[in-house]
Amino acid sequence: MILFDTHAHYDDERFDADRDAVLSSLPEHGVGLVLNPGCDPETSCRAVSYAETYDHVYAAVGYHPENIEGISDEAVEAGLKEIEVLAAHPKVRAIGEIGLDYYWCKEPAERKRQQEVFRAQMRMAGRLGLPVIIHDREAHLDCLTIAEQYPNVPKVFHCYSGSAEFAKQLLALDCMLSFTGVVTFKNAKKALEAIRLIPIERLMIETDSPYMAPEPYRGKRNSSLYVHRVAEVIAEVKGLPVEEVARITTENGKKFFNIP
Repeated sequence: MILFDTHAHYDDERFDADRDAVLSSLPEHGVGLVLNPGCDPETSCRAVSYAETYDHVYAAVGYHPENIEGISDEAVEAGLKEIEVLAAHPKVRAIGEIGLDYYWCKEPAERKRQQEVFRAQMRMAGRLGLPVIIHDREAHLDCLTIAEQYPNVPKVFHCYSGSAEFAKQLLALDCMLSFTGVVTFKNAKKALEAIRLIPIERLMIETDSPYMAPEPYRGKRNSSLYVHRVAEVIAEVKGLPVEEVARITTENGKKFFNIP
């Protein structure tokens, strides 16, 4: 059984002590592919460096909405130029992690700024022929509105947290949806309802490491070693063997990210 963790942040400081050991060990534990997205120019550069070091690791590059906070417009513009240069690397397979995060961002002007940077990166992805990894936290309507404006850019909504009804709207836009270890939590009813609705060919799995550790590891540092728990829950919901879920979601991720 081979699994593809389509979203893991190994640039996080919580991996500083054992990053190489964790990444090197993944294939022997059945994790055949990992995609590490960046959140700003610095972490995007690190993501590319891991992709260069490990055959089974690929990168995405982008500006996360939280990472533009406190940064001047000029610095963000310069950062976007750095990201576009990094995107030319052969192991960069997406622009991401990009999108909107309104959880802490309450001021209309700051939300508008997030939207502008999101749109700039959607245009970048269109120019480069790359898919995008979308972060959507308490910004469903605005994320949907912007996604609709770029119909030719392939999209995945990562760490999906919306309803089954919102999932229908994203499916109508030909989006992929990706789920984390949150699906193992006792209060994951909404996520399970969405999984029942979404065709398996539109699903991907991820850890969002080091965050979102699944049960029974909740509260610990997450890693790709736990991505099997997401596959197991999807298999239970869909009434499929877990090996089949692993195969299909891996193929979905390889197709979406254009990985041979």
